[in-house]
Amino acid sequence: MNTSQPTLPTLVFDADLLRRHDQSGPRYTSYPTAVQFAEQFGESQYRDAAIASSQGDRPLSLYVHLPFCGVVCYYCACNKIITANRKVAAPYLADLHQEIALQGELFGQQRVVDQLHWGGGTPTFISSEQMTALMQQLRTHFRFRDDDLGDYSIEIDPREVTPETIRLLRELGFNRMSFGVQDFDPVVQKAVNRIQTVSETERAVQAAREYGFRSINIDLIYGLPFQDVAGFGRTLDRVLAMAPDRLSVFNYAHMPHLFKVQKQMDAATLPPPAVKLAILQSVIERLQAEGYVYIGMDHFARPDDELAIAQANGTLYRNFQGYSTHAGCDLVAMGVTSIGMVGTTYSQNVRTVEEYHECIAQGRLPVYRGVELTRDDQIRRALITGLICHFSIDKQSFGSYWQIAFDDYFSEEIQRLGMLADDGLVELSQDTIQVPLKGRLLIRTVCMVFDRYLPSDMPKEMNGAVQPARFSRLI
Repeated sequence: MNTSQPTLPTLVFDADLLRRHDQSGPRYTSYPTAVQFAEQFGESQYRDAAIASSQGDRPLSLYVHLPFCGVVCYYCACNKIITANRKVAAPYLADLHQEIALQGELFGQQRVVDQLHWGGGTPTFISSEQMTALMQQLRTHFRFRDDDLGDYSIEIDPREVTPETIRLLRELGFNRMSFGVQDFDPVVQKAVNRIQTVSETERAVQAAREYGFRSINIDLIYGLPFQDVAGFGRTLDRVLAMAPDRLSVFNYAHMPHLFKVQKQMDAATLPPPAVKLAILQSVIERLQAEGYVYIGMDHFARPDDELAIAQANGTLYRNFQGYSTHAGCDLVAMGVTSIGMVGTTYSQNVRTVEEYHECIAQGRLPVYRGVELTRDDQIRRALITGLICHFSIDKQSFGSYWQIAFDDYFSEEIQRLGMLADDGLVELSQDTIQVPLKGRLLIRTVCMVFDRYLPSDMPKEMNGAVQPARFSRLI
């Protein structure tokens, strides 16, 4: 009997190709992107979408935003509230409990919660008692699984937790955990105002394994001040010694015009593009040598991880939390700035806790903008999702599902793909669009060809030309 393991695809790092095609562009956690959300879509439209969606039996994904952090990290682009006063969370949590009840009335308890995610901020900023009460409120108004087969995850700052906290989170039902690390180099940590030791991170990871968390992710960021290949390699050595199931290695996007806290860092200390590329290349080579699979868009996983399995069998999906194994869920988002996806709509909650409190006090859902997808949006979303998750599209199958003649519907896009094909980013045939191994780091470039909102919103200049400020660079 042949017991050999299947050969894993090995990403090809083509530095010249990356330099030629690096530009600014969306990350496609949604299509259309949040740039297209409008205030004409509000609570009334959201309620209509929820009621229509509840006629079916699609499972639910719940996202809860907890925006508080005790200390600011200078690179951060998240919506957060920086405070050392833990008491400020109480009024926000009271409002959050009320929103959970309002959302629960819309969706009821017939539809099972397959996915849960607490994000921030720092979700463990709140006390053990507050975490317990919050989870109880969620379970009161939504139907959670009782078999531990749901994907229930939480973001963790290792500096904020003890083994007892991690034990409690497991008892509350969480089974996945994502740890923020970014970099262990003390010089880098000082420059970004995030002092975090290897030992406290190791203790948190060890506790997660001891208490039965079935998946551990660790986040790293390249492109921060004073980083170089050797220093980031040492961080990667320490992280790999912890044997995470998944790794997210993000490109730092320096956009101080949008995120004022980034002005605390000296731009002159950021590594130049050539060094960033070298760091990325070393990371890819090292992780592949250690047996990790490149999932796409900064994400790596072990071959036996559910993400890698889903990609292999064609069921991988992408949403606002990144890659997911739950494509068939409506996403109900709660808390300030959170973004949901219900039926064929996207919606976003208000931006400040003051606005949030005012809405909740009036018994209103705090939705302030969103978008209802047209049929064209739905078609393009499916195509972009297919490319970003699986790097290929079967034109006949796709056209049959959406009842379109693929080459006619996308005739202009196919012409533009031809230019990318000439450079090796894509491979075109009569039946398929394939992104080869050397083009996969530039999958966003390929997806942008099918984004009908980009021609009016952003030019396609490359090679160092001025880019619009709203999107990060691809690499």
